[in-house]
Amino acid sequence: MSTGVLLINLGTPDAPTPDAVGRYLREFLMDPFVIDLPAPLRWVLVNVLIVPRRKYQSAAAYQKVQMPEGSPLLVHTRALAHEVARRLKQPGHEYVVEFAMRYGNPSIKSALQNLQARGVSRIIVLPLYPQYAESSFETAVVETRTRARELGCESLLTFLPPFYDDAGFIKSWAEHLRVNLDPETTDHVLFSFHSLPARHLKKFHSEELRARPAGQCCVEVTAANQNCYRAQCFATANAIARDLELNAADYTVSFQSRLGRAEWIGPNTVDVFADLARRGLKRIAVVCPSFVCDCLETLEEIAIRGRDTFMQAGGESLQLIPSLNADHHWAEVVAQWIEEAGQTKAFGRSG
Repeated sequence: MSTGVLLINLGTPDAPTPDAVGRYLREFLMDPFVIDLPAPLRWVLVNVLIVPRRKYQSAAAYQKVQMPEGSPLLVHTRALAHEVARRLKQPGHEYVVEFAMRYGNPSIKSALQNLQARGVSRIIVLPLYPQYAESSFETAVVETRTRARELGCESLLTFLPPFYDDAGFIKSWAEHLRVNLDPETTDHVLFSFHSLPARHLKKFHSEELRARPAGQCCVEVTAANQNCYRAQCFATANAIARDLELNAADYTVSFQSRLGRAEWIGPNTVDVFADLARRGLKRIAVVCPSFVCDCLETLEEIAIRGRDTFMQAGGESLQLIPSLNADHHWAEVVAQWIEEAGQTKAFGRSG
């Protein structure tokens, strides 16, 4: 008996060139979960206004962080899949681990085909997004179901949920920070999460919550906002901070990677950099817990452009704490989730 495992990350261009980046951006931005506009308007926005200009800017950014083995997101996701596979060795039971990208390669369809070829009796799917958002977690689930239906294996799928407050995930980050963070040389910790358009959140709020400004909406998860991305981000940061015994004044939560002119959730990481420097906090460490693998948004946006922004505002040093990547504690947690899911029809998280 064998169980298939599919780890899904966001995606990356096949190469750090304008043409490859353009193909990737078109696939990514044409997803209605990402840009939730009518298809004709979305096509014009993506193909006429965004991609022709942005593909050159993004290609230059990708070139700054490209690794010999490929893009960082691809390299680290592959390494995580390898580490998880090494830990999934139970007598009498075989686990077959594949990884895929929602956009780009390896595709979800190709990974499902590989699992089918190995004759798996079940496929446990883990979208590698700690917090829930339609533009990350939900689109990965929908795409996986669609491709599995085409291949005739949809009935084999079991999806693991977002894990923003899972005890193992929080402990992995806390231990990772204890190893990588030097309290003697750090004045402040900034938890920077990927931002989202504010309108993406309102649909998950109760009527009362919808009346609030969406850009600064929820800071805690309640019965009225179970799938609020911003609230889940605060829950992640606060849980890690509690494990590290950080005081409220020792850390800040912000949101990065804005695109376009629409209202996005905040506070904006760029603005927070300037504010921290003005407050006299000269040496900061930045943690990005919406990414489990380092990528363009951590290595270029934070460690290069973010550092420049902070230094120009009067800061002295910015340390990017690496993502969990293939950290052995983290890989062990993921393997444990998969084993638990393999033993029961319904997956129950710890924490």
